[in-house]
Amino acid sequence: MKPASFEYYVPPSLEEALQLLARHKDAARPLAGGQSLVPLMNFRLARPAYLVDLNGLRELNYLRIENGDLLIGAMTRQRALERSPAVTSGWPLLHEATRHIGHVQIRNRGTVGGSLAYAYPSAELPVAMVALEASFTLRGQQSERIVKAKEFFVDAMTTLLEPGELLVEIRVPRMPPRTGSAFQEISRRYGDFALAAVAATITLRSDGRIHTANLVFGGTKPHLSLRTAMLVGMQPDAAIFNGVANDAAAELEAESDIHASAAYRKEVLKVLARRVLAQAAARASSRGE
Repeated sequence: MKPASFEYYVPPSLEEALQLLARHKDAARPLAGGQSLVPLMNFRLARPAYLVDLNGLRELNYLRIENGDLLIGAMTRQRALERSPAVTSGWPLLHEATRHIGHVQIRNRGTVGGSLAYAYPSAELPVAMVALEASFTLRGQQSERIVKAKEFFVDAMTTLLEPGELLVEIRVPRMPPRTGSAFQEISRRYGDFALAAVAATITLRSDGRIHTANLVFGGTKPHLSLRTAMLVGMQPDAAIFNGVANDAAAELEAESDIHASAAYRKEVLKVLARRVLAQAAARASSRGE
């Protein structure tokens, strides 16, 4: 299998990359890790006339903490996210989710920004970023805007990115005290795409009741379904989590394919939701002020 013919560019700077994308618009595609785009090109499901390779842009490869928030350059490798002690201690949900992405070889090449921009239904990082209320910086040749993760993902493999725009930075806010998180997924084998994935964050008040909560489902309709209000003010316990998981899963739409039926997926989502809520609450209880 070979891709259709294309012109290949390796811009030395972000500005030149944006110029190329603006010049060629819909005919151009940016190349980050290539873990998703290259197979599509080989199957000729994607036929860009121009390929703009971003791998030389060191200015988009960084992990740093600024004013308590985690800043991630779009070209940061997933493996760097997984191995960062700062991420593991400060944003453990990202560490958990990243460990489920393919295999080590995939994570060595795959980029954080590439996974988010591709918005594959079974991808782990979009689920985690919505749960963590991250925001994304999108830049064009003459524009820049910041959007919330929950707004960025429009549908499966559809985002707010316009032709000529690049996702250049991800900002993940600092987790408040007494906040816990959890991520779980089910796949046929380790490293396979997830059949179902769920992430949760819970922040507790001083009296032990739930102050805020995010419960995010991946691989469903609507894409990256987010539930927040159902748990606020409640005392966390198994019965509450079971009820919330049942109600949330009942509203979701799942699809049948060769790997699993829609009924199986909904049942798995319900079970995973119950588990991550209980785990996030337990972790929140163990985190001090």
